[in-house]
Amino acid sequence: MNRAPLDPQTLSTSAQRAVAPGPSKMMAARGLMPLSPSDQLAVLYQLSLDDNAAVAQAAKNTAASLPEKLLVGTLVDPRVDPRILDYFGLLGLGKHAVTDAVILNPGVDDETLAAIAGRGTAHDVDLIAQNEQRILRFPEIIAAMYLNRHARMSTIDRIVELAVRNNVRVPGLAAWDEIARALQSAGKSTATDDVLLAKLTVDKDDELFTRGTGEEVLEEGDHGPEAAEEAKKAFDEASMPAKIRLATLGNASARAVAIRSPIRMIAAAAVKAPGVTQIEIVRWAGNPNLVEDVARYIAGQREYTKMYGVKVSLCRNPKAPISEVMRFMPFLREKDLKNLARSRGVPAAIVAQARKLTMQRSGKK
Repeated sequence: MNRAPLDPQTLSTSAQRAVAPGPSKMMAARGLMPLSPSDQLAVLYQLSLDDNAAVAQAAKNTAASLPEKLLVGTLVDPRVDPRILDYFGLLGLGKHAVTDAVILNPGVDDETLAAIAGRGTAHDVDLIAQNEQRILRFPEIIAAMYLNRHARMSTIDRIVELAVRNNVRVPGLAAWDEIARALQSAGKSTATDDVLLAKLTVDKDDELFTRGTGEEVLEEGDHGPEAAEEAKKAFDEASMPAKIRLATLGNASARAVAIRSPIRMIAAAAVKAPGVTQIEIVRWAGNPNLVEDVARYIAGQREYTKMYGVKVSLCRNPKAPISEVMRFMPFLREKDLKNLARSRGVPAAIVAQARKLTMQRSGKK
């Protein structure tokens, strides 16, 4: 959420003095001024946004070191400003008592719950999942839970079922249709799914999840044949909902298995995964052995088709939509257009159009 400074007029007299210009500001930032617990949290929040970098850093350090008992006793108060709840709730991730106090506070902002749901522990996610009214009101919380690798599959099943039952479409999940369909058509996850997910999922900040576009990704995944075998075994053992989640959250090894699945839901979830790299997209765009949905999805994404390599790969793929391929062909270089005109693996209409464009460029009629 937007952590704007508090209105000084809403602060107590003691807190106003603490944040006023002068030497008292640094003392307050270091926790050296006598303040009530509620005032101290408000002051530290306010000073963490101070224009003076030294003051702001001192306030952040003090906030991070506050006793858990003091935090909990203050954060349970429904009168605490939502911005303060957001600040200390995320600062206290990993401390169950602190996050519990924030999650259960009726004044907490929806965006704060979504942030905790996406970064917190399984315990945090389970607690947030109990507030079904809040989740349905702000379905971004569901998306955050789903993308949190620590969230239990049993909890994910329940909140997805809740959303489907109430006709709520979850924003932020490109593969939502596949996620909802998997739960409806294939039942719920098993007790072993969480173990399988732990093996093949990585944090969003992990190197495997945010791989740069200039690095080559091995055909069998990130770590060679052994990783590929582990990924295949996990998919064989996982329930359908877990396979969709593995395709969405998994590393490159998991995606390499998922994208080859003959089950459309799994392959579609893999190509829509947030961790997909451009190198993977170029490779998948030209692979005729993948389900048709993969080529169709890539062809419809402008962020992918603006890359020349994707255009060429789609034009060579017989499973790519002909209408989209026709649109890409005028942008092909002469060499690639000539190769396409001689190709036997694409529809006749594509070959004919490639020959026509080649003749037009050469000045022939």
